[in-house]
Amino acid sequence: MKWSPQDAMQAYLHTLELLKCKTHSNDEDCTLGTRNIIQPQCMEFISALAAGNQAKLMVQVTSHEGINPLTIALAVAAKHTKARFVCILHQLPDIENYRAQLSCYDLEDAVELVHSNPCEVIMEFNNIDFAVIDCKFEGFLRLFEIIDVNLRGSVVVVSNILERRIGASFGEVIKGRAGVECVTRSIGEGMELTRIGLMNCCKPQKKRFKRFHVITFED
Repeated sequence: MKWSPQDAMQAYLHTLELLKCKTHSNDEDCTLGTRNIIQPQCMEFISALAAGNQAKLMVQVTSHEGINPLTIALAVAAKHTKARFVCILHQLPDIENYRAQLSCYDLEDAVELVHSNPCEVIMEFNNIDFAVIDCKFEGFLRLFEIIDVNLRGSVVVVSNILERRIGASFGEVIKGRAGVECVTRSIGEGMELTRIGLMNCCKPQKKRFKRFHVITFED
């Protein structure tokens, strides 16, 4: 992925403006369907990261809590880069209510809301450029095995990593592979960012990561 500082800055400022507007708004209808506390700086950062990397296909897998601040962040990025953004909802949601929430930010047209089994839906997508996976979704380990990322340049964000009781994180699964960097940050309930296909990688790999070997463990 070629980095675009202009797209990153536009998405950053747009997200920042939405946060300011929300802070001064008393509209309860715009309350996001989550109780998870995510730092505002995280929203701006994720939005800028997705837009700056010019991700063309973005996929988010939510937990039972539904859409969250990261949904807004990715929607802003998608709006600026004209990317396709699919948000996969695990539990039976009130789709119209979620659309109403997104419309408060003028982002309802930037998100495709899909209600189905994330492990089935995600297999419909190839070369995902930017993915966000919530570890509160019980099948997150399966997602690590089947997700098809773009090896020429992609980012996988795993949120709520402190919530997982078994298994490795995505970064631990692919650690040691060429062209992979991973970092963990104390944002919300833990966030891991993995970048695949670094620009300084000597040679592109011939095959994409179609399958990963995941080792689970229990306390």
